[in-house]
Amino acid sequence: MSSSPTVRTARRRTLRVAAAALTAAAALALTACSGSDAAGTKPAGHSDKDMAAAGSSGTNSSAKAQGSDAPPSPGAKADAKAGAAGKQSGGAPAADGGKAASPVRTQRLADGISKAEIYKLGDQRYRAKIVARGAVLATLETKGHDDGLDANDMFVTLTLDGQVHSWMGGGHQGPGTFKLAGGWTAKVTKVGELRYRAQIIGHDGVAATLEANQHDVGLDANGVYVVLSSGGVISAHE
Repeated sequence: MSSSPTVRTARRRTLRVAAAALTAAAALALTACSGSDAAGTKPAGHSDKDMAAAGSSGTNSSAKAQGSDAPPSPGAKADAKAGAAGKQSGGAPAADGGKAASPVRTQRLADGISKAEIYKLGDQRYRAKIVARGAVLATLETKGHDDGLDANDMFVTLTLDGQVHSWMGGGHQGPGTFKLAGGWTAKVTKVGELRYRAQIIGHDGVAATLEANQHDVGLDANGVYVVLSSGGVISAHE
């Protein structure tokens, strides 16, 4: 009767020890599996920082691979526009057919104050800016013919070959017929408001006709320079 409890106690202890062993074995197995999976996700010899860098590099490579399909960023568009504007501003031709440039020469005029800045625009095409004290007072331009100006009794002509001639005084108020320098005669008639016509007459008759229509005009008559103003004043100089 006294041995039965002892046997039962021993069995219970044996079962408990066996259960504890099984639990420990299972825990070790789970730990081993977890360690194996973790090791499989990370290449040998690479730290967490290396993996992060590799991930970042992969992202950049992917973005570069998409390159042509991805829309440009606003900054890229702005850079492109700035580049285009720079190209345009770098070598833009002037409206006259050539690049904006300095005058081919500058010439002092008869009044001693003004000067003419002469620009070449093309074949037999010139422009002269009449400048005084830094301000442009008037502009002459040859467009298939000579040009002229009456600038307060200073007369200026610009010829097809870019020559500027100026002189003071000697004007005649038309209408009328007047003797000019070089043996020429001018017959000035009024055609309309601020519109006068002058026939330049030589030994063989009418050699040329000037017509000022709200704009002064000029002429090189074989080395005699003639100006007819829109107010009917005519003057010549050789």
